[in-house]
Amino acid sequence: MNLLQIASLLIVLAAAFGSVNYFFLRLPSSIGILLVALLTSLAMLVFDIFLPQFGLADRIRSIVSGIDFSEALLEGMLGLLLFAGALHVKLSDLREQWRIVLLMATIGVALSTAIVGAGFSYLTGMPILIALVFGALIAPTDPVAVLGVLRDAALPKSLETKIAGESLFNDGVGYVVFLVLIGIAFPSTEGHGETGIAAATKLFLQEAVGGAVLGLALGYLTFRLMRLIDDASLEVLITLALAFGGYELSVALHVSAPIMAVCAGLLIGDIGARHGMSENTRKHVEMFWHLIDEILNAVLFLLIGFEVFAVAFSADYLLAGAMAIVLSLLARLVAVAVPVLMLRSVRDFSNGTIPIMTWGGLKGGISVALVLSLPEGEWKPMILAATYFIVIFSIVVQGLTVGRLAKRVGRQPELM
Repeated sequence: MNLLQIASLLIVLAAAFGSVNYFFLRLPSSIGILLVALLTSLAMLVFDIFLPQFGLADRIRSIVSGIDFSEALLEGMLGLLLFAGALHVKLSDLREQWRIVLLMATIGVALSTAIVGAGFSYLTGMPILIALVFGALIAPTDPVAVLGVLRDAALPKSLETKIAGESLFNDGVGYVVFLVLIGIAFPSTEGHGETGIAAATKLFLQEAVGGAVLGLALGYLTFRLMRLIDDASLEVLITLALAFGGYELSVALHVSAPIMAVCAGLLIGDIGARHGMSENTRKHVEMFWHLIDEILNAVLFLLIGFEVFAVAFSADYLLAGAMAIVLSLLARLVAVAVPVLMLRSVRDFSNGTIPIMTWGGLKGGISVALVLSLPEGEWKPMILAATYFIVIFSIVVQGLTVGRLAKRVGRQPELM
């Protein structure tokens, strides 16, 4: 299938599954589409077990394998999704929460990576470096999943800003940590020949700081250009050029494209919207990027549901997946609690901050894309299965219950 046929198929299926969810399941759109896609995939696998002569699962698997999920997300959709998500997070709100966001996006990611890596290595016998790579790819919360669920969770504004801001930044930091660790664990991987602490530090600074500087610079130049223009359609096109062009420029310059997209989106969504756009332009930009966000979210969650065809099922992998879910939740609890406790003496936190942020830290398509990009090896099937189980549990179970958790514990004294 060519690119146009694949895109057409995904759009048709996303619309069809979204309609099924609307009429029957009545779940939040993204979660509903993922669940319908997952159930459809599992039904095809069961059908193939009882009627193997049709080869239905093999045909679907060949179509799914023809879609490079990792490349489609990391090199295609991610820049648009992060830019769209950042547009809706105001710098004034983020400024009030910058300490907790910074600590959770740095110390939190490091702690989560270490806990999951060490724990998974101990439980499965996996080499520690490879287990740390697994810890890094599952450590960041997925801003696409988080922002999609937050729209329906009705969380307090301060908590929503903490979770959304952290997810936008720890995604980029987690991706850089993943690149550093994969270069150490798989030194023969193309583009990761240098190893050692000095090389790892250099790569981290180049990716993280370089991405932030590039995003702010491109966002500022775009803002200055938009101040000279009063044409809603053209200004929408300029923001699209910033998201597409800036992401590709980041890749070419070897800096973090996710961090670039977040920084540029934050600047345009706040300063650009207030000082560089007319009211008419602001409405057009917001409506356009909301639509892009909804469409790409639907396609992404559809793809996650169909990626079950790439997962190998066995008793060992099911057990590893269950253990990985527990480890991931424990690591998330530590990654949230430590920064909150560090800042408790200098600021107050609302009731339920730790449990809500722990349960609201959803994993998603970014983790699936990263695990699919790993070099082939003995441990990749187990890591893929464990990652997929975490993502499905996170989106379906945590995503559907975080709103109710917030209503319940938000009224009670926080349990540390």
